[in-house]
Amino acid sequence: MTKRIFVAGHNGMVGSAIVRQLSQDPINEIITANRAELDLVNQQSVNDFFASQNIDEVYLGAAKVGGIHANNTYPAEFIYQNLMIEANIIHAAHSNDVQKLLFLGSSCIYPKLAEQPMSEGVLLTGTLEPTNEPYAIAKIAGIKLCESYNRQYGRDYRSVMPTNLYGPGDNYHPENSHVIPALIRRFHEAKVGNKPHVVAWGSGSPKREFLFVDDMAEASIHIMNISQEKIQKNIEPLLSHINVGTGIDCSIKELTENISNVVGYKGEIVWDKTKPDGAPRKLLDIKKINSIGWCPKVGLEHGLKLAYEDFLKMNLKGKLINA
Repeated sequence: MTKRIFVAGHNGMVGSAIVRQLSQDPINEIITANRAELDLVNQQSVNDFFASQNIDEVYLGAAKVGGIHANNTYPAEFIYQNLMIEANIIHAAHSNDVQKLLFLGSSCIYPKLAEQPMSEGVLLTGTLEPTNEPYAIAKIAGIKLCESYNRQYGRDYRSVMPTNLYGPGDNYHPENSHVIPALIRRFHEAKVGNKPHVVAWGSGSPKREFLFVDDMAEASIHIMNISQEKIQKNIEPLLSHINVGTGIDCSIKELTENISNVVGYKGEIVWDKTKPDGAPRKLLDIKKINSIGWCPKVGLEHGLKLAYEDFLKMNLKGKLINA
């Protein structure tokens, strides 16, 4: 029996990885729509789309995303667009009797000074990191939307909270990208331009956890397909969201030096300590997802090599955004 699955955000890094993995099973019929075909911020457009598609499952990976600079510069866009996208899709799914949905959040939902590693239970127990608070609040709202439709209507809308993601299909914009793609591009351009040094933001002391995007896609499908009975047996009490990560972190300094080595840059790394560091540490507690049978496969060093290969392919094809 064919399963019609709508992947919202299929052109993004996570969405495209989910599509790649779902496409390996012939029973899955993947439904996608680009921005020209469907404006996810427009409620009526989303309602009309769902009414016409006979959808069985939804992976909600669409979002407005970016690094510290983007979050600081466009806070209104980050909170408004993300709230609208998730509210429109979740409500339209319910209105059109879609029983199963997976919402992809972010580890930034947790308090800035949360005890490490961060378990699912620390949600809403403290103040958020100011630099990405609007985005985080939107993601928390998405979790609570899923939880509320489950409680009131008996839906099976699940939420996953990934750590920092990277890999094929990443955004390498020189200003609005996350730390790994930003550094890959910066070191590559410095190598090609024979520049004596590369400037990295902050002090390099914060610690972060990174997950290869194909691992995230595999985890998402695993959580979507696992039975409610197995979740309840292994996770007690049943929480509204599940962390997805590696359980291993490294300092930004270590990460930066690793990327420099992967790219083959031989110059100096200069730290601009006038730039914000963000939260001092962000490491997820992944015991719950481990307990239901999932563990990551791609280590950071190998993942960075794959990410740089993807960057070189995009650069060769002229697909990188320059401004």
